[in-house]
Amino acid sequence: MTPKSGVLLAGSCIAAIAAVGSIFELSSGEPELGTLLTGGILALSIPVGILCFLAAVKDARANQ
Repeated sequence: MTPKSGVLLAGSCIAAIAAVGSIFELSSGEPELGTLLTGGILALSIPVGILCFLAAVKDARANQ
């Protein structure tokens, strides 16, 4: 694993944590940051997490 892969995997983990946290906030009824902002965080964190993960896997495979 290269340093680039590690950074991308860390970004993927952070995005996944943000997505799960947003889901819990939205399901609680009244999110602390508001529904619109929390929904925006959720909408951005899912594709960012997937893209970071795929880029990390691609980079790791290219550098084996």
